[in-house]
This record gives sequence, C-alpha cells and structure tokens, in this order.
Amino acid sequence: MNSALVIIPARLGATRLPRKPLADICGKPMIVRVLEQAQNAAIGPVVVACDDPEIAAAVKAHGGDAVMTRADHESGSDRIHEAANLVDPTSEHDVILNLQGDVPLIEPAALRAAFSPLADEAVDIGTIMTEIRDERFRDDPSFVKTVTTLTHTGANRALYFTRATAPSGPGPVYQHIGVYAYRRAALERFVSLPPSPLELREKLEQLRALEAGMRIDVSIIDSAPMDVNTPEDLERARAAVAAGA
Repeated sequence: MNSALVIIPARLGATRLPRKPLADICGKPMIVRVLEQAQNAAIGPVVVACDDPEIAAAVKAHGGDAVMTRADHESGSDRIHEAANLVDPTSEHDVILNLQGDVPLIEPAALRAAFSPLADEAVDIGTIMTEIRDERFRDDPSFVKTVTTLTHTGANRALYFTRATAPSGPGPVYQHIGVYAYRRAALERFVSLPPSPLELREKLEQLRALEAGMRIDVSIIDSAPMDVNTPEDLERARAAVAAGA
C-alpha cells in the first residue's frame, strides 16, 4: 500500500454558508486551500468531485484536477464513489481517501494518519480522532465521539461513534474527525448498503459500516482541524491563514 486517490467532494448548495467552496480565504477559494493541503500530504493524486462548473473552473484555474459528478447525491461517500469510477475506472488505486472540502486548515500529517491504518490488511476503513481537552466540548453533540479499543498490535479499533459523551467514567474522550480512507472494495460495499438503524438515529454515516461488520481503525492526531460552516467560521479561517502567511 503506497498511495491513495484523494477525492474532495464539494457542492455549492450549503445553506448556512452559501457558495462555501468558492469563499475567498486570503486570495484563494476555500476548495483550493483544501486541495493544496491534500497535495502537501503526498499520499497520491488529488481530485475535487463537484456538482457545479464554477467549482471545477476555480480548481483548474489554480492547477488542480476536478471532475463533475451528479448533483443529486445524498452523501459525500456517494459522490466520491462516482468520482473514483470516473477518474480511475480500472481501479489502479485500491484506496480512496475522502476529504471534506470545508477544512482549509487541515494538516497534511492528519491525512497521512487517516491513511496509515490500512497498512493492516484486516482494516476496511481508516480515520482519525483527537482528544477533547476543552471541557466545554465533551458534552457538545456537534463534537462526534469515537469509542475505540486497543488491539494486540496497539491499533485503535472503532467500537462506536456517537454524539453522546462516551465512554462514561474517568479518562480521555476523543473527537472523531471526518476524514476516511476506504479500501476500494469497502467503499463499493458501503455505498451499496442502505442506511442503517443506528446511522439514522445518530445521523452518523460511519455507523453503517460498523453495523455491517466492517472494521474501522482510528489514528490519534494532536490537532483538530476547524471546519467552516458559518460566516463566523470563515472569518476565523481567514485570520488563521493570514497569521500563518
């Protein structure tokens, strides 16, 4: 396992922040900022899977690759599945990494960490988590929690994902970061499955995989990349990029 095809799903239809992928962050559209961080991770080719020609044009204007996908996909996983088959129809890449298009500050090391669990052939999906150190967020349902167990190899195998505060009792609580590295076969199986009962109840797509018996391993990272969903988030992202320039 040497490389992955990194796909960034992007659509213009966000309600809280209209035209989000094209929002300017210090001279570049947000989707381009995400694209560049993915390229810096150096784990394989990167392509933006979009539903609007404006997004594709912005990506290509900055030297990136984009593919047009259907506008009616219900999830990012469905969009990356279509994109993978369009971009790599002969399945030269057996790993597809799904990176959300609203994390312009994500560190390249975090993407490599999501990819690394697939070095174990028993793992279907790799992802990442970070310890919640601010007590204000331990009980916040918008911070998705990851419950894992250590395997005999020292890996963190996911047992559950939840919006509740879990596990209870003393000890660290971990926030799940929604970056997924799928084996190609796992992605094919995942999108063929109907939404599962726990997925619908918690509104967490990754529970579909667990309920189907798929194995998800989780790497621990130090930072929590900020996602941009509101105008206030956008201003914070602009300030962070400007400060690091």
